Amino acid sequence: MTNLSPATECSLDIGIGGMTCASCVGRVEKALKKVPGVHSAAVNLATESARVTFPAGSDQAAPMEALLRRAVRDAGYEPKEAQAAMDAPDAGPWAGFAPVAWGLALSLPLVLPMLGDALGQHWMLPAFWQFALATPVQLVLGARFYVAGWHALKNRSGNMDLLVSLGTTAGWALSVWLWLSAPDGDMVHLYFEGSALVITLVLLGKWLEARAKRQTTSAIRALHALRPERAHLQRPEGEVDVPVAEVLVGDTLVVKPGERFAVDGVVTEGATQVDESMLTGESLPVAKERDARVTGGSINGEGRVLVRVTQVGAQTMLSQIIRLVEDAQAAKAPIQRLVDQVSAVFVPVVLLLAVATLLGWWLTGHSFELALIRAVAVLVIACPCALGLATPVAIMAGTGVAAKYGILIKDAQALELAHQVTVVAFDKTGTLTVGRPQLTALVPLEAASGAVADSDVPMDPALLQICASLQSGSDHPLAHAVVSRASAQGVGLLPLSDARAVSGRGTEGLVAGARYALGSLRWMQELQAQPASTSPEGAGWAAQARLLEAQGASVSALAHHANGVWALRALLAFADEPKPGAKEAIAQLRALGIRAVMVSGDNWGAARAMARRLGMDARVGSDEVLAEVLPGDKAAKITALKGGSPAQYTVAMVGDGVNDAPALAAADVGMAMANTGGGGADVAMQAAGITLMRGEPRLVAAALDISRRTVAKIRQNLFWAFFYNVAGIPLAAFGYLNPVLAGAAMALSSVSVMANALLLKRWKGP
Repeated sequence: MTNLSPATECSLDIGIGGMTCASCVGRVEKALKKVPGVHSAAVNLATESARVTFPAGSDQAAPMEALLRRAVRDAGYEPKEAQAAMDAPDAGPWAGFAPVAWGLALSLPLVLPMLGDALGQHWMLPAFWQFALATPVQLVLGARFYVAGWHALKNRSGNMDLLVSLGTTAGWALSVWLWLSAPDGDMVHLYFEGSALVITLVLLGKWLEARAKRQTTSAIRALHALRPERAHLQRPEGEVDVPVAEVLVGDTLVVKPGERFAVDGVVTEGATQVDESMLTGESLPVAKERDARVTGGSINGEGRVLVRVTQVGAQTMLSQIIRLVEDAQAAKAPIQRLVDQVSAVFVPVVLLLAVATLLGWWLTGHSFELALIRAVAVLVIACPCALGLATPVAIMAGTGVAAKYGILIKDAQALELAHQVTVVAFDKTGTLTVGRPQLTALVPLEAASGAVADSDVPMDPALLQICASLQSGSDHPLAHAVVSRASAQGVGLLPLSDARAVSGRGTEGLVAGARYALGSLRWMQELQAQPASTSPEGAGWAAQARLLEAQGASVSALAHHANGVWALRALLAFADEPKPGAKEAIAQLRALGIRAVMVSGDNWGAARAMARRLGMDARVGSDEVLAEVLPGDKAAKITALKGGSPAQYTVAMVGDGVNDAPALAAADVGMAMANTGGGGADVAMQAAGITLMRGEPRLVAAALDISRRTVAKIRQNLFWAFFYNVAGIPLAAFGYLNPVLAGAAMALSSVSVMANALLLKRWKGP
């Protein structure tokens, strides 16, 4: 799968079969990086895949993929399709257990004499039968270890398979030599049960790992399962079923009750309720009527609707969500670099320790037989499986359960940084507030008798008509509020021409041939606009604006340009409501010891009024409210919140629109509040490291919480992975662990790491 970036790089995902441990990861990465033109390569043991970046170009991808696949094969592994594991049907709980079952069946008769000795019984099998049972396990079931170990040797490196094959072969060969060299009639102690049981235990551990991996990828599998295979296409001759791959933008689809929407679109006919829980984590159905946006993968309710297609293929919201989760699960966390450095030298060091153990016991007067068994135990217990799995399985489990609740973590770096966040900066409009402000007052400056924000009071129709006409071409929430009020009051629109938006200030244009400007009070000051009226009401416009701001309103002004000067005509007051849960979200962050800051382009009065409603410190001089911040200045404010260089604080920025993208990128962790309707949130999603799929402020604390828990699991896993080896190798070298116990401990290390990571699946979001 190829993915073009906005810059000049191309990325390619390749599935890799046959990897067994962290050393395999290092060897595959080294092989991929040797391919000419490769910029970087990151291999993930848990997803059994690699992501490679190289220069973009129209003729680059196809030959590069062939070269990369050949490099993987030459390194001793099997190149596969990156999505093969995800697209395969769900395997049963016992899939792949057959080799383990055969190993257990052949090994148990060899182990029974050990149990008999404990009961005072002599159940030892004749040497020939021990050989007959152990050899198929060693040479048939264990063939995979020989093949992979041989490839490692050819590439002058080592891996888990090499350690297992060397250790078990030594035990098996020693037993054969003791059997064949013993005098006739002598009963000698053989070690067939050790080599057979070690291979069986390793196979059991790998089977448990594979089963756990299927659970960690369940979130991706569930998202893939949301894609319908066929759609009902509306044509002039009637309704036709077609594959979803043949649907084009602009087509009209019929969606019946209970069916999934095949692609993104807009409802053109009908009304229904839509279940978007798999995409957003929101359990309640969402009402959809004419002109409402719908998202592919969501479930239609009780109504039959017609939908005009707006996005298909990789451009749909579902495809973007899947890509975000896949990127996060395929990415390599910064903490993994330490593991890679250790793994690069791990196997050679273990081989040296095994040789030292053999020589140490032998040269101190012990039999070669005993010395070899001690060396075998060292080889078996030191397999670095758990090291390679510790980080990726925790990331997969954490990002998977987060996605279930509508929290999409874009990359492993964002996940690792989020647990360090000490300051969260919120954009106000649309993030902490509903984002649908209403026009509550329109105060003419020629005849004002006092400013009162009351949306129930009829407004001057002539002024309202001018304002609505000027704002009719704008997508700004305040513009929508003006146009909506005019529509509700039955006021029509006048012709608009030469309209232009002035960034961070407002809109200017010709309404019925007269030039007007509507925007912020700061812009009015820059234009040196003054009331045309000399009445006390007109002259006191600044006081009236302050009165409206004190009521918690955002205040704009309308100005008319004539005779070379701008004359103020009216003040407009807008009010928004806090989002449900916003106050609780601030309280949750405070309980976690995290400072919350509100960043707003509103005036100080309106910003402080909203901050008070949210339970924030709204006093003058408070560091929890930043007001009158222009869109272009938000990134600088985020940088300032970090506290200098080097940064004293780790800052997360939460925003929902196009103008928040620079600030999201400037923050240590950007959180975009998306919505399945697309729009400006799509831009914010690309700039942010974490995307919140619904406008729920409490998801911010939840995202930080799952980050903390995931990083904690990574650290726990790495501790146990290192602990098994640091404690196990000396115990094996000094004779406190025989090869069977060493094999069991090695298998247990991998399984315990997987099981610990899977505990994250029990996490519950808001």
